[in-house]
Amino acid sequence: MPDQRDIVLIEQAKIQRMRLGAALVYGHIGERRTVNDHMKRLMGSIIVAAIACAACVGVSFVSQLLAQRAQQPTSIVQTPSGGLIP
Repeated sequence: MPDQRDIVLIEQAKIQRMRLGAALVYGHIGERRTVNDHMKRLMGSIIVAAIACAACVGVSFVSQLLAQRAQQPTSIVQTPSGGLIP
């Protein structure tokens, strides 16, 4: 039957390996990111994505408006009295 000290030593070695693995993957505990850092990044990313979408919609609207104006006939002449003569 194994001695109690052997079981404790094996458990301590297992815990130490887990801690070393976590430190290797995630870095030192003081350097790990907190939830607030992730939320700030998430909100910043959402804001940047919204601005990019608004810019794309704006450019598309302006280009469509310019294309429509280019297709319209420009032979309409306005008289001094305010009437339009085609």
